[in-house]
Amino acid sequence: MRPLCPCWSCYCLLLISSLGVQGTPVAPRADPEQVHLSYPGEPGSMTVTWTTWVPTPSEVQFGLQLTGPLPLRAQGTFSRFVDGGLLRRKLYIHRVTLRELLPGVQYVYRCGSSRGWSRRFRFRALKNGPHWSPRLAVFGDLGADNPKAFPRLRRDTQQGMYDAVLHVGDFAYNMDQDNARVGDKFMRLIEPVAASLPYMTCPGNHEERYNFSNYKARFSMPGNNEGLWYSWDLGPAHIISFSTEVYFFLSYGHHLVERQFHWLESDLQKANKNRAARPWIITMGHRPMYCSNADLDDCTWHESKVRKGLRGKFFGLEDLFYKYGVDLQLWAHEHSYERLWPIYDYQVFNGSREMPYTNPRGPVHIITGSAGCEERLTPFSLFPRPWSAVRVKEYGYTRLQILNGTHVHIQQVSDDQDGKIVDDIWVVRPLVGRMTYL
Repeated sequence: MRPLCPCWSCYCLLLISSLGVQGTPVAPRADPEQVHLSYPGEPGSMTVTWTTWVPTPSEVQFGLQLTGPLPLRAQGTFSRFVDGGLLRRKLYIHRVTLRELLPGVQYVYRCGSSRGWSRRFRFRALKNGPHWSPRLAVFGDLGADNPKAFPRLRRDTQQGMYDAVLHVGDFAYNMDQDNARVGDKFMRLIEPVAASLPYMTCPGNHEERYNFSNYKARFSMPGNNEGLWYSWDLGPAHIISFSTEVYFFLSYGHHLVERQFHWLESDLQKANKNRAARPWIITMGHRPMYCSNADLDDCTWHESKVRKGLRGKFFGLEDLFYKYGVDLQLWAHEHSYERLWPIYDYQVFNGSREMPYTNPRGPVHIITGSAGCEERLTPFSLFPRPWSAVRVKEYGYTRLQILNGTHVHIQQVSDDQDGKIVDDIWVVRPLVGRMTYL
């Protein structure tokens, strides 16, 4: 009789190890994992989202004390998510919204059910109204492998440096891979940050598989558009998140381009009427209108789809954002950092030669996609474009502080240089005449 092939022996050992002591399959776990927060847009609220592998009740226990009982309770719901991969893996995504939170107060919470609880986490409820100074961490293109900047971001979070995170598309690389196990790995990776801060998102091209199903299922953004587009107020700013991907994955429907465009215009009209209370309008979308990277991405083409729209003339966003006076546009996709001069239609509209970002006559663009992923960094073209102010090919992320109604502070942190600030600007716009650039 021939000896067993070593590979067959290994297979048998793996099979045996996957069974319980009595030879029965190990029961799926009911303990919560992949815990993360988001702000649902309602003052005094926070949404907690987590995953289990079996259906269980959805409850959050919370309070003000680090130790001892957690006296407050909130219940929610779960939904079954079936990944589109070959194994059709099933995840149970739980959502519970906490309400009537005291602004600026730190809460302790755990989530789960009698079948299993998470460990305790802490978060600080967002302050209400426009009269405070939110501090944000902003980045895109963070992978489960090579997440270079994440350890520093985690330390920043533990030191209380931020009020929220803006993740500008591209997660995990990719959430659907290995039957969505890469998505699980990524959500576990970000938990130390995302369970402590509202982790606000927009979709990128790497979320496209199965009609963005992993993105839609795993995150809980405001509104009723499955997180593809939404807006929310934070201090003196109105923040708009949208999908650049509707312009590229048209197989999911041309109607999404038109629907989003009309929603954006309506939202911008409302935001302009509210400029007295929230003077800053900030957008976040994954693929930039402009960039000076040495690749063939959409932003390197003169008539980019995001900028000019379908066929170069339908539902373009540059004219729309310029018409309604968007102040700051946040992008990612390019695995680098680039700050542009205030720009519209390839023309630079600096406030003045000495102070280009004081009362700029066009929107400011920031491209921040260098948090770290398996695809590494993106090189720049040899010569910068005349509208490009700063280019940094280093791993890092952006700090954004909306100080008040007239001043915004933007810094780029280089992880390659041990946290050194490699770009630092103030955008200053007076309260008078903030409606549009026209």
